[in-house]
Amino acid sequence: MTLLISDPEVAGALDAPATVDAMRRALLAAYDGRLVAPPRAAAPLGGGRMVLTAGHLTGQWYGYRSYDTFGHPGAEQVVVLHDGQTGAVRAVAVGEELGSRRTGGLGGVAVDALARADADTLGVIGAGGQAWTQVWAAAAVRPLREVTVFSRSAARRTAFADRVRAELGVPARAVDTARAAVRDRDVVVLATTSPTPVLDAADLAPGTHVNAVGFKQRDRAEFGPDLLDAAAVLVTDSPAQAGAYVPPMLAAEAPYASRLRDLGAVLAGAAPGRTDADQVSVFCSVGLAGTEVFLLDQVVRALAPAVPT
Repeated sequence: MTLLISDPEVAGALDAPATVDAMRRALLAAYDGRLVAPPRAAAPLGGGRMVLTAGHLTGQWYGYRSYDTFGHPGAEQVVVLHDGQTGAVRAVAVGEELGSRRTGGLGGVAVDALARADADTLGVIGAGGQAWTQVWAAAAVRPLREVTVFSRSAARRTAFADRVRAELGVPARAVDTARAAVRDRDVVVLATTSPTPVLDAADLAPGTHVNAVGFKQRDRAEFGPDLLDAAAVLVTDSPAQAGAYVPPMLAAEAPYASRLRDLGAVLAGAAPGRTDADQVSVFCSVGLAGTEVFLLDQVVRALAPAVPT
């Protein structure tokens, strides 16, 4: 039986701790070579592209995610999970929740691996779905005592702070500037659609960890080279994907490429993470391919008792 899975089912099956744990296992599997995760492929279709990311957890499953860049208001992503032994389609997920939680989960792993152990304040620039899952996952790995949020829309940042208080039980407040959002924060999240920098690295306190989720390419990035210059620890979830960006990803170009580490290698103890409390660490999230399928497998397993035989 092929399962058709929607956003409410994904939300019910994947809480933050389970999602972060799954993404930690996925990153380690990719580092060990058990998760085959090539860079994404794209087909230009005139006015937009169809984009595909695929993964294969050897001996268990393979599958893909597809999405488009046409910008239609009702656009949805599709994630397909195949049985690794028979090739049968086990499940198809349609919607946005799986991809959003995947990205948040990867960010949660980065916070857990790279932020100071005593980190308990978080500042976020951006108030959309990606910003939400980053905070949602960070709250699962650090006991947050306050969240500050800035967005260009006063209504959206106020609503975001209200949601953090209501759903995460964490004190939160909306602020009027990006500087106020990140100043003296232990963890900073950049989750915007801005093609120009929204952050001045000089506003970061020593020891801050930054998750960068939005644009991060040459001439199209939500942060500037000043952030990469400030980073003593520079990490991504897929060096191969980082190197395949067009235009190039800032952190994958000289002089930063030689310092860009694999988060999976940090988790495995094969590459250093933070070694000093005052170091600034930066995670450039690219969305390791195959991780949506990895999460869909977790959803299917969680739903298994409810699936009729």
